[in-house]
Amino acid sequence: MRTILGAGLVMALAACSVTTPTADESSSDGGTVTLVTHDSFHLSDGLLADFEQRTGLTVKQVAPGDGGALVNQLILTKDSPLGDVVYGIDNSFATRAIDAGVLQPYTSEVPAAADAAQYAPDDSGSLTAVDMGDVCLNVDTVWLADHGLAAPTTLDDLTAPQYKDLTVVTNAATSSPGLSFLLATIGAKGEDGWQAYWSALKDNGLKVAESWSDAYYSDFSGGGGGGSRPIALSYASSPPETVTDDAAGPTTAAMLDTCFRQVEYAGVLEGAQNPEGAQQLIDFLLSDEVQEDIPGSMYMYPVSSTASLPETWQQWAPLSDDPWTVDPAEISANRDDWVRTWTDLVVG
Repeated sequence: MRTILGAGLVMALAACSVTTPTADESSSDGGTVTLVTHDSFHLSDGLLADFEQRTGLTVKQVAPGDGGALVNQLILTKDSPLGDVVYGIDNSFATRAIDAGVLQPYTSEVPAAADAAQYAPDDSGSLTAVDMGDVCLNVDTVWLADHGLAAPTTLDDLTAPQYKDLTVVTNAATSSPGLSFLLATIGAKGEDGWQAYWSALKDNGLKVAESWSDAYYSDFSGGGGGGSRPIALSYASSPPETVTDDAAGPTTAAMLDTCFRQVEYAGVLEGAQNPEGAQQLIDFLLSDEVQEDIPGSMYMYPVSSTASLPETWQQWAPLSDDPWTVDPAEISANRDDWVRTWTDLVVG
């Protein structure tokens, strides 16, 4: 979330039990470690306080914006870094951050690090995967049924006349979910077809919001904010949060044929004042208590294979069986050109 996810929806849950501190944590000399995140970072009440208590560290948080804005700010402040450790760089921006030299290598040795390694963007050790999820269009199934419309299921459905003025996505230039969805369309339509697809979306009344929260909470009819559009860019993990006490299931659903697999990373910042504290914080993000907290607090899937998922996720938040993909090398080589072309075409 993001993003939900991240990005995703933000909700405080009761704190999980605390694991035994590692040797590194127990021997900490304290001090302050500054965590730079996107604006959807959240953990359940008490988790960070527990970490601070057993390490002697004080965690300060800086949130310069969404995932795209986060990377931009890290690059702009490279010579005077905003903090010690970053969380929230995703796989659509990972190579940009690595190539800009804003990160220093760190390889965690906690148990979940072995699971995280499968999502590494390269072999530099600059970024450690913390969570992952699918960026997908979501539909308000109640709104569509009330208006006599079948729920769309594919990317091409969104260009059909019956769905005119019903879709909202986020800005690919400023939002990591927005860029993820742009990459989904490039993966689906290819270099020769994605621009025509976006032109068709625009002609069909597409709205572009600046952030995930704007799109989901303000514009989406299923987001609780009274929006008017029943199709919104969000995550496959969003629907369980629309389950109400008087409903048999969620009032929204993810379009699993529109998904792009998003991975969110943490890394030690080059020039960090407290690199040891930064490393401890990355280990903490891979700990059992945080990994099991991630679904409820940030609405992403944990990377740890041993972390338990909420029952509602097992019922109503499946990952896509076949998400759209784009080779990381292609993203690195073409991202800026794709975003500029998209901006000229869609935003103007």
